[in-house]
Amino acid sequence: MNYVREAWYVAGWSHELATGMPYAVTILGEPIVIYRGASGRLAALEDRCVHRLAPLSLGRCEGDRLRCMYHGLLFDPDGSVVEIPGQDKIPPQARVRSYPAVERHSWIWIWMGSAQRADEALIPPAVGLDHPDYILGHGHLDYAAEARLINDNLLDFSHLTFVHLQSFQAGPEFAAIPGRITPLERGIRYERWTENSTGPASLKSDELVDRYMSYDFLIPGVLLMTGGVFSPGTAQACGHGIPDLAEADGGVTFTSQAVTPLTARTSRYFFSWGPHRAHGDEAHRDVLMGIAGQAFAEDKVMIEAQQRVIENTANPVIMPTAHDRGVTLFNRLVERLIKEEECARADAA
Repeated sequence: MNYVREAWYVAGWSHELATGMPYAVTILGEPIVIYRGASGRLAALEDRCVHRLAPLSLGRCEGDRLRCMYHGLLFDPDGSVVEIPGQDKIPPQARVRSYPAVERHSWIWIWMGSAQRADEALIPPAVGLDHPDYILGHGHLDYAAEARLINDNLLDFSHLTFVHLQSFQAGPEFAAIPGRITPLERGIRYERWTENSTGPASLKSDELVDRYMSYDFLIPGVLLMTGGVFSPGTAQACGHGIPDLAEADGGVTFTSQAVTPLTARTSRYFFSWGPHRAHGDEAHRDVLMGIAGQAFAEDKVMIEAQQRVIENTANPVIMPTAHDRGVTLFNRLVERLIKEEECARADAA
């Protein structure tokens, strides 16, 4: 699978991991067991016991350690075996891989590359469910499709005009006029002003407004989007640049979304969305989440169908359009980072 490994992938919602309850997940085709020990320490290990390859996710937490419940080997959070029932000597090779794991922004992040290169500064700055300024709903969807197709979908918003005609009720401008794309060190930034248009569907208003939206799409596949509704003329007044969201008339929301490749043909899509407290409440959040649920289901139908077509097409080839600039820039960045990783591994060999 051609994905960056020196990156933090979302493995799950932090609040859904109960203390002492091992949780199994597959990321980039690698089976991983995650658990929170009695001290609160988070651990992530290869989900395969060294003895007979039984899944450690069927094991039992004992303090901050994890016992395989097939033949009883006991593992430290660093992956080393510290006890083998009925055997005093523990072989030095009795260990499994340990993955750097961090809880931040309400997500559990797993570093899939070399543990020595894990850098918490590279965790994308998502907005967690406990953020004081936002009222957020959340969820996730499993896809029978490779993660790259979901990433491409999120990098090309021209599909909003067609796929989300019923849910977001997006206008023709998304397909007619490409957004502004700016390369970032580990991603791209998408910005769009829509001038003198009716408010978004969630506001149910015919009043003319200027709407601003912007998102960063970051390695390995994390979308962080915000925006707001302003009085007509605001876009021109700020030179179609970044407005001060504190001066928005309404509609200020935030969504954090993350795409995690499980296997070569399956993915998990995490999302949260909701209004700024100055522009909404729990009822407004629920309206937004209802719209999001419909929209994300629309995406899922299209992308899974796209996956089936690709699998049934000999030598599939795509034809880029003007809207693919963000897709192209991001995928080139992924290719460059993968090559850098390959070179680093070769040098270390």
